[in-house]
Amino acid sequence: MVDPLNAWWAQQLVLCGWAFEPDPTAVSAELAAERLVYLGVEERSELGWRLLEALPPGAPNALCQLDALELLALAVAAGWLPADQAGVWVKRLGEEICGHYRDLDDWLKALLSVRSGEGWVRGDDGFFEACEALARLEQDGDGVTWEMLAARLAHRESLAPLWPSAPGESVWRLRAAFAPTLALPPSPGLDWPDVGAWLDEVWQVHSRDELIRLLLWLAGQGDRYGWDLDASRLLELDSGERQAWLAGLQGAEPYGHVLLTFVARGEPLEWAAWDWLRLVELAYAGWCMEWLSQEEAEDFAGHALDLLTRRYSDWMALVNAYQRGRSLFEARDLTGEADRDWHLLLQSPASPWREPLAGLLEDPLRERSRAAMRAWRSEPRHWVLALASIREPDLLYRQGVAAPLSAARRDDARGYLRDTLGLFPDDGADGLRRYWLPAQAHHLNQLAADASHGALPKTRTPFGEPPAAALAQRNALAGCSRHAATIHMAEKYAFYLQMVMDSEEFDAAALADQAESLRGVLCRFYPDARRLLSAWAAWESVLPDGEGPLLSHEICWHRDDPGSPFHWLDWAPGAWQEPGDRPSLPRFTALALVGPLNTSAWSEPLPESPRECEAIREWLDSHYGLHSAEGVAEFLDFLLGSGDRQEYQINYAPYTLNGARLASEIATLESGDCGEEDRNHLLRLARVRDNEDGCNDIDMTAWDIAQAVDLAIAARQLNWLDEAAFAAALERATRLAAEHYGGWSAYARGLYAGFSFFMGETEERAAFLASFREALVAWLTGAPPLAGSWASLDFPGARPRHWAPMHIDTLPGDARTLH
Repeated sequence: MVDPLNAWWAQQLVLCGWAFEPDPTAVSAELAAERLVYLGVEERSELGWRLLEALPPGAPNALCQLDALELLALAVAAGWLPADQAGVWVKRLGEEICGHYRDLDDWLKALLSVRSGEGWVRGDDGFFEACEALARLEQDGDGVTWEMLAARLAHRESLAPLWPSAPGESVWRLRAAFAPTLALPPSPGLDWPDVGAWLDEVWQVHSRDELIRLLLWLAGQGDRYGWDLDASRLLELDSGERQAWLAGLQGAEPYGHVLLTFVARGEPLEWAAWDWLRLVELAYAGWCMEWLSQEEAEDFAGHALDLLTRRYSDWMALVNAYQRGRSLFEARDLTGEADRDWHLLLQSPASPWREPLAGLLEDPLRERSRAAMRAWRSEPRHWVLALASIREPDLLYRQGVAAPLSAARRDDARGYLRDTLGLFPDDGADGLRRYWLPAQAHHLNQLAADASHGALPKTRTPFGEPPAAALAQRNALAGCSRHAATIHMAEKYAFYLQMVMDSEEFDAAALADQAESLRGVLCRFYPDARRLLSAWAAWESVLPDGEGPLLSHEICWHRDDPGSPFHWLDWAPGAWQEPGDRPSLPRFTALALVGPLNTSAWSEPLPESPRECEAIREWLDSHYGLHSAEGVAEFLDFLLGSGDRQEYQINYAPYTLNGARLASEIATLESGDCGEEDRNHLLRLARVRDNEDGCNDIDMTAWDIAQAVDLAIAARQLNWLDEAAFAAALERATRLAAEHYGGWSAYARGLYAGFSFFMGETEERAAFLASFREALVAWLTGAPPLAGSWASLDFPGARPRHWAPMHIDTLPGDARTLH
């Protein structure tokens, strides 16, 4: 039995110059394809646009509707569309035509009117005669009448959808932003003949690996990253500062004008749709090129849809965001053209966007795409890339499949390691361990906990008070008490690790192990990306890196953007293995006895490279005249057993009981020429006479203890002390400190007195003493926080006074740790 709808369809083709044929698709595939090209339809996406134009939101164009009926017949004949899908489009067109025109005569008049408006003259092409023939066909009862068509259209039946809607296919409706997708899977020659040239010319992408890196970049950073940072900073500037920013763009002023326009008129400063819609288009291109499997392409498109539905409530919000992004990219304000550009997709009754945005993504694809995005970033190196990208954003172009590095990049990394870190290939991957500083994190956590309870050390010390700015920075740590501080140290370690990886001069397997260790530690301290990035932002706000501007905007961007790679890393904790050693709290306390004689010891000393060892040997020679492990061991024994304090007791303390003898001795030395040794003796006698810096009243054992710890650290770095001997030396130093002092303040006074008393002759004495006093103030008060560690530690043998941190980011041996 002949379907009246098909017969009606065939009748309308007579108006297109076709001979009447009951089967409207009875045309050879070759002729159909040629006719499609002649009509300007060279690919299926153009067919989709023509069909949409035939079903506009307002008054229809009769000629567009007729053209659509012909195109559908040709598409079926050419193998572009399945017959059942074309039939649905014909039924939809029939409904529009039958509903808008009263009868065949009304329909034909509308067609003639449109043709006449286009300059058509009767008799040009037989169109008028075709209309008359069609009218006669209905009058004679040989064709489908308007009433028959209406009755057929009223019949309810199960139909194929207008657009691909099988599981996983609805996601491609997003692609209508660029070209509607009528059928799947894509055929490169049919759907996108020049896709390879497009990838080359527009994106400079030539392979599967490059495409995957680009897809992950669009998802995780894209153009929006720089725009968002500019916008967030502009909001903090006044009018004059904004103009100065614009003047500094150096060639990008048109972009700046558009962004400033958005800021000035209160536009939503959001445009992520620009990246995420293009992600869909690129995923489809990869599928067309057969660089991506169907599942891979669906995963990337599904990820884009997942991100879009988190950010936008409906199609209109998505379109406006995309238009803002396009405006910034093209450096011209296109927001006023949104209605013209998107009207058909937003309003057409046949639009692939008629279904709500939130309803496009099925749960199975959502979960599968999420798993796929995590799988692409499952290697621990992605943790390193993500962390390091806060300082060097371009690193996020390297997600997914690792790309070969350029020689320039390798040279830059090697130069950074050599000139900034002093790290060389002969240090090996273990050389990085010195930059893993868990003791520093413990110190910061402890200061933050004490600050939150108003229990920080007093600001008044025997040596003065810290500067107001340093004090404010210390007190601000109270706001970080809920955040583990390891990220403050670990992000720098990650950046160094990335530089080491990029140098390609270190063992790759060992570096991969370091990356896995880093991942495991951070997963333990931070359960998810938001917690980690919130902690990082909090610590960054109070302890900015002096090497550059605050990173708070960059950190918060990654926290708040759902596509950021931080949210798509592997957050499952692995085996606990830190990149470097975590000293116990007693060991950290013992190392802290060195005080400001040296930089604060935030980690266990490790045997150094031959190059570093040479510098340490030179220091030992110039300061102590030591040249061997045996000499160091003997001198350590001397310092901890008697030391310089014994020299004071034997050679100088007696003078405090006999002032006349002291004066006579000084006069004798001053009356003659003195060698270096006698000159130093004279200086010390004068200090005894004046009781300079309390040398006659203060126990100077701290001077020997600090020197001993400093010397032991150097000997351990030279491998002149093994772990057991080093631990024994620190144990003796700790015990000696506990026997002689009750707290860090008394220890500091003893250290300063010894430093002052035993200083040799120098014109810079006043400057050295002032600098040492400033350092002692900082160590005692924790202002600034990273000057030294005393403010966070209980003195050996003293009663505990610190509050327990609110998390487990502490050193072992801390009995107050909360679990």
